[in-house]
Amino acid sequence: METYDVVVVGAGPTGFTLAIDLGRRGITTLLIEKDPTTKHYPKMDRSNARTMEMYRRLGIADRVRDLGYSADSSMDVFITTRLVDEPILVLPYPTVAECRARTAASTDGSEPLEPYQLVSQNDLEPLLKEVAEATPGVTVRFGYELVDFVHDAERVTATVRTSDGTESQVVGSYLVGCDGGSSTTRKKLGIGLSGQANLLEQRQVSFRSPDLYDRIPIGKGRHYYLADEHGGAIIVQGSQTMFTLNGALPPDADLEQAVRDRLGFDVDLEITGFTDWKLHLLLADHYRDGRVFLAGDAVHLVIPTGGLGMNSGVGDAIDLSWKLAAAVQGWAGPSILDSYEVERRRVGARNVEAAGWAAEGMFRWRRLYEPAVWDDTPQGEQVRAAIATTADQYHRRVHEMVGVELGYSYAGSPVIMTEADDPGTWDTRIYTPSTRPGVRVPHQWLGDGRALHDVLGQGFTILDLTGDADVEPLEKAMLSAGAPIDVLQLDEPGVRATFGCSLLLIRPDLHIVWRGDELPDDVSQMVGVATGHTPSTVPTAGAPS
Repeated sequence: METYDVVVVGAGPTGFTLAIDLGRRGITTLLIEKDPTTKHYPKMDRSNARTMEMYRRLGIADRVRDLGYSADSSMDVFITTRLVDEPILVLPYPTVAECRARTAASTDGSEPLEPYQLVSQNDLEPLLKEVAEATPGVTVRFGYELVDFVHDAERVTATVRTSDGTESQVVGSYLVGCDGGSSTTRKKLGIGLSGQANLLEQRQVSFRSPDLYDRIPIGKGRHYYLADEHGGAIIVQGSQTMFTLNGALPPDADLEQAVRDRLGFDVDLEITGFTDWKLHLLLADHYRDGRVFLAGDAVHLVIPTGGLGMNSGVGDAIDLSWKLAAAVQGWAGPSILDSYEVERRRVGARNVEAAGWAAEGMFRWRRLYEPAVWDDTPQGEQVRAAIATTADQYHRRVHEMVGVELGYSYAGSPVIMTEADDPGTWDTRIYTPSTRPGVRVPHQWLGDGRALHDVLGQGFTILDLTGDADVEPLEKAMLSAGAPIDVLQLDEPGVRATFGCSLLLIRPDLHIVWRGDELPDDVSQMVGVATGHTPSTVPTAGAPS
């Protein structure tokens, strides 16, 4: 019987990311996927800035960008009746190149190290598959379906079925279900979903056109929201030759004609497929049962507004991977694995809420639709003006949630030295850089031009911004606990001033465990919290504000 440290079920972006990061940490991993190949249809279309920072840590950010939108391609968003008609509203957004220029000039930590990137899931997954298969210790098998599993205090034994019907068993110290909204893993555990289900039915029509993007009459953009009776949108996929039409189309709709009607001009195109799906705002009641964990769409189902689905899943994977590695390697206290649900379910709940808030903003202007929107009459002009005014105020929610993307905090987690005055929440639209324990360490340029994120270790890092502080007691204590630890001592007065502290203990996922200007006399509590042996229950006082 084959035995692995971790068995991952579901080879979407979440499962691939988890398997790759586990493999990089020396954890033997089996990744199984019931489908015979990666997905053929577009699903997600934007890897947000935080996801791209994670991909940078995995060493694949540039390869992801090579698959998608070029750095100079327009990120603008249009609201219109057809792609040939005068836009009702254009919302301008910076290109990747413009975002990079802002990051290059930034010194206050407010910009991410990596900008967002448009890349379709059907283009991204083959790359992730290639990377996973090339990662030592990772075994990838497509056409393998999870049928059942049993788990006890020592192991998980999974029954899998191949495409030819052959069943066999594999054993893992842990199993992670990244198997989507209809997750077999979640259902076998009997874990329910709470929230709002079946809010709306949509049809996604995928089509290919080699020259549509270059010929769009009303201007280049990434999303074209259609003021029509079906609430449709045409999405430019990262390749700029693949597109999707999303909307509440009738079941018997002529799909090619539906696309052509919304373009309004003749162009060569080929329908490549369609899929029907439902909009949900759902969160799993639990993310874990014993040695079995859940991640990605298996635990949170969101309306695509804001692009929080896949990106939340990648965040789940990066939070969980180092914790599973710690457990397998034997240095994790019980709070390490307990903290996964504490941290990520809170983020999942916040993201479900934010996706609903963004969708409600979009529906505000959609409810103003009247057939007169098409008319060259005073009434038509009035309808279009009302849509433009309302969309300018509320549709921005869909594309302006940087606070949710970058500002989420794990404060209150048993493995974070939460400060007494921590607000315990984060803004949806505004990202305010901070070094409060629980947040991602802000991006900073060092004096020699390197990015701080790039020099932090793959394990824990003690960051000394004075360059000569005595951090040996913390280093020795972390090593004695068995935790991987790097010491980075840099005389960086600018970064020190921006961060408002001299010393930080940073986790493998770049979230901050503790900050201060000098180590406490006894570092044992800090080490116990960081390694999960001493749950953090009393907020630390006297930390810098």
